Amino acid sequence: MKGRILIVDDERAIGLAVQRLLGGRGYDAETAVSAEEALEKFGRSAYHLVITDLTLPKQSGMDLLRAIRESSPETAVIMITAHGSERAAVEAMKLGAADYLPKPFDNDELELIVDRALEGIALRRDFRLLQEKVTDAYRFERMIGQSPAMQRVFDVIRKVADTDLTVLIRGPSGTGKELVANALHYNGPRRAKPLVKVNCAAFSRELVESELFGHEKGAFTGAIGTREGKFEVADGGTLFLDEIGDMPLETQAKILRVLQEREFERVGGNRTLRVDVRVLAATNQDLESRVKAGTFREDLYYRLNVVGVALPSLRERPEDLPLLIEHFLATTTARLGREPKALAPAAYRALLAHEWKGNVRELEHAIEQAVVLASATEIGLEDLPPAVRSAAPEESGERPGSFRDAKQQMIERFERQFIGEALERHQGNISHAAEELGMYRQHLQTKLAEYGIDAELYRRRGEKHER
Repeated sequence: MKGRILIVDDERAIGLAVQRLLGGRGYDAETAVSAEEALEKFGRSAYHLVITDLTLPKQSGMDLLRAIRESSPETAVIMITAHGSERAAVEAMKLGAADYLPKPFDNDELELIVDRALEGIALRRDFRLLQEKVTDAYRFERMIGQSPAMQRVFDVIRKVADTDLTVLIRGPSGTGKELVANALHYNGPRRAKPLVKVNCAAFSRELVESELFGHEKGAFTGAIGTREGKFEVADGGTLFLDEIGDMPLETQAKILRVLQEREFERVGGNRTLRVDVRVLAATNQDLESRVKAGTFREDLYYRLNVVGVALPSLRERPEDLPLLIEHFLATTTARLGREPKALAPAAYRALLAHEWKGNVRELEHAIEQAVVLASATEIGLEDLPPAVRSAAPEESGERPGSFRDAKQQMIERFERQFIGEALERHQGNISHAAEELGMYRQHLQTKLAEYGIDAELYRRRGEKHER
């Protein structure tokens, strides 16, 4: 069946005629002779569409429309009106009717309006499902990271997502700044409105202003028509300004005005436009240094940095590496339609030992390559990118007895080295080392005891080096 329809008309013959017509077109149609009978049927069943006459005994079609909008807002209503009832038709549309049909009408006209109303229901349903799918994809729980450093990031995101505060997301390239922007938008009150993204480093000054604010016809060579900018497109939603540190100074002043006044003009235009937009910005640069150098406006920096989110590099969250490897392995094979693949111990050791200067993005791309190149159900060392293969530690005479053992040995070796380097830099100061590693002090002390690492040795070594 195409859809369930209820026809409400106090002239039973008319209702039955419409029922036969729509039934012959594949619809599941029923009839009622009053608003009271229609509401009684609504209490027992669900309908996609109601076609009702405006004039009914006791309760009118308008009363029925109000009741349906309150009890079943997903149901579309078509109002049948008599000649000269245009004002009533307009009132019905204001109350939420999908359409109206003036008497007398022909069968083709009725079918066209019914098809259009049901297509509208299907489109709204598909849009809602898509929104739910996207929102689910960016739930906090789907972001990967159990390290203390990432838990602090998640805590900040949870607290500011449902606000309109401007957020500055900072971190090295490939750490997931865009994912944080997605999470902030889709877990906030603007999730039903657009999330519009602009890479500020991808355009020249002239083009970035046209991209952000739009332009009028003839504003510059090639402006053959009026164009909306990203601020207009994002009205009611969120605008994500990626690589904000690369924005030209002249454009920074205009961005500051939008943040302060919520208004701007298109390039080449003089009409002031007002917007309601939440701004999120991201950078991998040291904005404080750029402010001192005079290449980034100090007032804009403080406008953007209302709330800061600092993403750690992958090297600063080594305990998350095994989780990310398993996640990307599972999602990549599913997305590419490949059979599930396991990692050979040598390949796994190489992934754990690599420095990952490109962070999470580099890791994801490495696993994507390995999944595509691996000819067997196991990914070998030879399937990884050359830079990752070269990080593989030398094989020792004693081999681990299983994949699980190999994995554990590599994690322990990685943690020992990483913790030792931090203690070396901070001359054995456990508190400072823990802060750099993104760990709680007690957690680091537990690790030191587990691996038999003596922080005092690093302190003495630092004092000796200073002398």
